[in-house]
Amino acid sequence: MISFLRGKIKNKGQGYIILDVRDVGYKVFVNETVYAELDIEQETEFYIYQNVREDSLSLFGFNALDQLEMFELLLSISGIGPKSALGVLGIASTEDIKDSIARGDSSLLTKVSGIGKKTAERVVLDLRDKVARLANGEQSAENKGVLASGDEIDALMALGYSMMQARDALRQVDSKIKDSGERIKAALKAISN
Repeated sequence: MISFLRGKIKNKGQGYIILDVRDVGYKVFVNETVYAELDIEQETEFYIYQNVREDSLSLFGFNALDQLEMFELLLSISGIGPKSALGVLGIASTEDIKDSIARGDSSLLTKVSGIGKKTAERVVLDLRDKVARLANGEQSAENKGVLASGDEIDALMALGYSMMQARDALRQVDSKIKDSGERIKAALKAISN
């Protein structure tokens, strides 16, 4: 079982990279965020999830162990496959995903192609107890307080911002601001600065 790879990026394709590890090329699927950060000839390392099926063997790469663990948790849910789980990790940090699940908010998960409302609600229902303790224990000082709701993110995305821009801007909003409208205004100011 392959669990870790270190090497040089030989090539990039749609949603995957070819990692050269001592003259052996491994095709490793990565999420959009990781993909955008990688350059050809860059030295990098990944924690690996090896997905074995009757007709294929696929490798999925992650920058951190907590991403791999969240990926495996998502795969434990009926209806979530590797591509959908990878998509979830591409739209938000593991902390945001854990917090969203712990709060019972499935709106973040429905942003991923292939995950409908019922599947997202099943993920929240099945994983809520498992991640609630983790989300509360691991929340950093800068992320404590009010967290972005799905409606706030939707409002910023309707104005033309990406999900990542919306989430980053809402993280910068003062935790004392509780009103959604005021939080969106503060996020817009953060984006313009």
